[in-house]
Amino acid sequence: MLEVRQSWNYTLQFIGKRIVDFVGAGVGLLVLSPFLLIIALAIRFDSQGGVFFRQQRLGRSGKPFLVWKFRTMEVNAEQRLKDLEQLNESQGGVLFKIKADPRVTRIGKFLRRTSLDELPQLFNVLQGHMSLVGPRPLQLRDCNLAIESNRDDFIKRLTSMPGMTGLWQVSGRSEVAFEDMLRLDLRYIDRWSLFLDLQIIWRTIQVLLTRKGAY
Repeated sequence: MLEVRQSWNYTLQFIGKRIVDFVGAGVGLLVLSPFLLIIALAIRFDSQGGVFFRQQRLGRSGKPFLVWKFRTMEVNAEQRLKDLEQLNESQGGVLFKIKADPRVTRIGKFLRRTSLDELPQLFNVLQGHMSLVGPRPLQLRDCNLAIESNRDDFIKRLTSMPGMTGLWQVSGRSEVAFEDMLRLDLRYIDRWSLFLDLQIIWRTIQVLLTRKGAY
């Protein structure tokens, strides 16, 4: 009987999570639409290339999907990645992070520091590919390296729907090493509840206002 109650409680909380996702993403896009237009125009006038950047990421159960972001880099950024691998500042090398990445545009630097480049992922939430809260979806380069170094833990990480924000983002973001990010994501999966999601959303707002750990 206890297991049935726990299962029913989990189901209700998951339904609540999806309601929060769709309502939050829908209201967010509606309220922020004028601001999104201003960002799009700024990107358009700042550098050559499209306004949006799409990249394949791994979603729940390892299913690939295209993540949406505002473009913050030059149009040939993906082609230049191999040439910059030796400059990677991320501990362990799984994630790719450079504080002074030469590929980032002028407006892109501002968008990254404020995390405004992530706002188009509200469309991913409405499409059901992402949640507002969950483990960050990684690019395929990072996923391949993670599977090589931490296969079992990374596969468990893929059992959760990826999110726009999560424990990693509110615990240091780019300043957190991959192993610590993985530990935080697994802790989130093990302890997940709708209340935890709401806590993370509130902490995310605080982190964004201070811009802590973003580059």
